[in-house]
Amino acid sequence: MLNSHPIQYFAPLYAFLNREPDLEVTALYLSDFSIRGGHDKGFGQSFFWDIDLLSGYPYRFLGDAAKRRQPGGFSSMLAPEVWSAVRQGGYHALWLHGHAYAANLLALAAARSVGVPVLMRCETHLQLTRGKLKRALRSTALRSLYSQCARLLAIGSANHEFYCSLGIPEEKIFRVPYVVDNRRFIETSRLSAEERSDVRRSLGVEDDLPVVLYASKLQRHKRPHDLVEACSMLAAEGVAFHLVMVGSGEMEQELRQMVELRAVPRTHFSGFVNQSALPRVYGASDVFVLPSEEEPWGLVVNEAMCAGLPIVATTAIGSARDLVEQGRNGSIYRAGDAAGLAAALKPILNDERVRRAMSQHSRERIMNWGFEQCRDGLRSALEGLSRSG
Repeated sequence: MLNSHPIQYFAPLYAFLNREPDLEVTALYLSDFSIRGGHDKGFGQSFFWDIDLLSGYPYRFLGDAAKRRQPGGFSSMLAPEVWSAVRQGGYHALWLHGHAYAANLLALAAARSVGVPVLMRCETHLQLTRGKLKRALRSTALRSLYSQCARLLAIGSANHEFYCSLGIPEEKIFRVPYVVDNRRFIETSRLSAEERSDVRRSLGVEDDLPVVLYASKLQRHKRPHDLVEACSMLAAEGVAFHLVMVGSGEMEQELRQMVELRAVPRTHFSGFVNQSALPRVYGASDVFVLPSEEEPWGLVVNEAMCAGLPIVATTAIGSARDLVEQGRNGSIYRAGDAAGLAAALKPILNDERVRRAMSQHSRERIMNWGFEQCRDGLRSALEGLSRSG
């Protein structure tokens, strides 16, 4: 696997795969950014993940520059060390996570030069905004790129559809879904009544009213302002609840001002919450909302479902088609439609029985979308592959 840096979602998967007797997965890292800490533009602050990202699997940081590189644009990951690492590693296959960095294309070329088959796993789907010219040019480039890959790994139905739109044959596409460490999130989000009350109080919630949770970066394309607008509408109708905004980012001050101007009651900004504490926040909440207009997948949806939360998501979110079933474990609405978001939330907030039933269905659904499904998809993708060089 070639990754920009240790990623909180991928590292536990690598450890899981290495516990299988027939799999050995090595991670090649271009940067130690998430370990050493650094400034993240999306969060608008410096941080590092507070969970173990390096145990249970073999890994290599590529070159001394890995201590300085920081993920950014295409040229932020210029790593000539990739060439020899791939060519001399003796690997049976190379798994690339997309093509956003120059190093990924260099790794592809290195693998091809020694006959190592390449598995490509990207996040794109057809609902992401692209201009007509950019879409046409990008499609032509991606067809050429993907033709050099032995397998395309689909993270879900929308991503699978994207590959098909480029004319990729079905027999080259294998489902290796986007997942989180379900076990950790389920276990850590399971709270006693006392623990739940304690977490809620730490968020500013002192009563038993339902909590609507937003947990993501406060960025414009994620449209947290739509959620504030929807909550303003619901409050005007007399619906009682708390709104908890977890995260930081460019829109924080704007959102605080919006809450004040709209007089949205019982709204709490908790700031950035790290990985070890986040499951407890899910466990103390009652419904999760992701209002994004640009979201390739949205792994926070997986996380929230592990805690048994009903999900309200937009049609623009890659995970919605696979994980959110209308009226069963949540609701889907059109991105940018604050009134539609309010209408989706209202029956969930007004009826505890609805929340309880949706909670159960979220848990049931996420249990079939985890590491085991990734392992099975990867095994299928690797079947029949061999080095040609």
